[in-house]
Order: sequence, then structure tokens, then C-alpha cells
Amino acid sequence: MGRKAIVVVLVGLGLASIHLAEAQQPKKVPRVGVLRSGSPPDPYVDAFRQGLRDLGYIERQTIAIEYRWAEGKSARLPLLAAELIQLKVDVILTQGEVATRAGKEATSTIPIVMATSGDPVGAGLVASLARPGGNVTGLSAVAPDLTGKRLQLLKEAVPKVSRVAILYNPTILGAVLAVKDAQAAARTLRLTVQPVEVRAPDELGSAFDAMTRERAEAILAIGDPFTITHQRQILDLAAKRRLPTTFDWLESADCLISYGPNRLDMFRRAATFVDKILKGRKPADLPVEQPTKFELVINMKTAKQIGLTIPPNVLARADKVIR
Repeated sequence: MGRKAIVVVLVGLGLASIHLAEAQQPKKVPRVGVLRSGSPPDPYVDAFRQGLRDLGYIERQTIAIEYRWAEGKSARLPLLAAELIQLKVDVILTQGEVATRAGKEATSTIPIVMATSGDPVGAGLVASLARPGGNVTGLSAVAPDLTGKRLQLLKEAVPKVSRVAILYNPTILGAVLAVKDAQAAARTLRLTVQPVEVRAPDELGSAFDAMTRERAEAILAIGDPFTITHQRQILDLAAKRRLPTTFDWLESADCLISYGPNRLDMFRRAATFVDKILKGRKPADLPVEQPTKFELVINMKTAKQIGLTIPPNVLARADKVIR
């Protein structure tokens, strides 16, 4: 065999070995960090995982998910965010202002996808809905006049109500903004509203005592990690005082009225943002989505428990009636 032939054979063998080595190297599996205020089991995270499966991802095979749960202790979120960053995840999924802020303050480079949030612009999480800028994007559960619409539905369901307590966490900017929206809507509806602050479980008793002193006739609860985590306790206290209550989380099924977007669908939708980012899109270029469909759920069991009769015209507009 001539020298040139030997060289050609050696080069060919070298290239073949390179291709073989590349083929044998395992493909990098993307890692997603999930930063949650609550605890497992979590139906919202399950919805997100379903969204990933719908897009063809298989957990522990084509995608890895690192879970971090604050278990109702929001002060732990910054530490948990730091843990995800140390793991070098490719993207972080959050929900709500507190968790998203913890992620944003921990990193300016790793993309963050909000599965749901209040007002991300007002909270300073994104520059604008159309052009988020920075490393945060995702979905917002807030739409114009949403809080006012909830107050209006409460008034229509309970026509005699004139004083409404607004239960909210003042440490959440989105909740503060929602209270302002409710106060503006109350003037049009000729209602008197009573903002009642609550930050911790041991404050709920005094919060309801304040409602009793002010003779509140109904409650509008502003959704945030605290009120959502402790909604069972809130609804039990409201039932004892026979106070009709409305939440903006459809999953708060034991309250009298729920009105808002379907957050399980929003978590499934968040998977599409993660998919786009893993395929090279920048969060700064992905507009924040707002809900376009809202659902009204009325619980007739709760109405009966507190001695209310819901007007037929309100029942007729409900997307779901729990009997």
C-alpha cells in the first residue's frame, strides 16, 4: 500500500473515531428548576409536567426537573432559589410575585418563567408585558377590571350587601394594587370596603375580629401565597361568621364565588415558554401573556350553609355550579 493510501486510511479512521466518540457521548439533558411557595403534592406542578409531556418531554429521560418547596414559608424562597442556581438549571419556573422576585434577585442570567403572577409590571418584575426585558417572562393572572368584576359579582349574588372586607397581604405589591382597584370599583357599586391586612396565620383571628367590629357583610380575598396556602382556615372562619366570600382562584371551591382564569391551564401553558427558551428564545423577547377567558364558579352548598339564595340570573351566568 502506497504512502498516500496509508495516509488516507489513517485520516478516515481518525474521523470515524471522532464521530463514534461524539455518538457515544450522552446528550445534555436540560434541567428545569421549580420554585414553589407551597408543598407537594401540587396539582399546579402536575399540570406543568403534563404540559411538558404534551410537548414531547419525558421526565428523567429528555428533561430533568429540580423541585424546591418553601412549604408555606416565603422567607425560605431566596435560599431555595440559590440552590437551583448552584445546580446550574437552564430555566426556573415560579408562581406569584414573592417566588418570582426571589428568583430574579438571585440571578439575572438564568431565564425565569412565571406560571402565574399578579401585576408583573407594577411589581417591577418585567419592564412591560409586550417587551419584558431582563430574564423574566411568562403569564399574568391579572387583567383590567378583574378585581372590580369580582366585587360586582359579589354584589349581584348578595344584593343586600353594603360593606365588604378586603382580606389581603400588604407585603405583596400586587395585592396592594388590587385593593386600590377594589376601592375604585366600590365607589361605582355604592359599596363600603374595609381593607384588612393579614401576614401570618396567627393574625387571622384578629383580622376576622376587625371585620366583625366594622360589621362587614362579605369578604373579597385577594389571592397571594399566604391567602392561598391558608384558604381552608380563612373559609372556615368566614363560614362561622356566615360571611359570603369570593376568591380569584377557581380551585377555592368552598368559597361562595370564584371568578378568574383557570390557573391549572396557565401552568400547562407555562411549559410552552420553557420549551421556547430551551430551544434558544430569550425571555426578554417573549411577551407576557394575559388571560382572555375567565370562569365563574358558584358553590350552592356554601350558599345553603350560610343561608343565602343566589339570584337565578347570576346562577345562569355561572360556568360551573357546585350543588
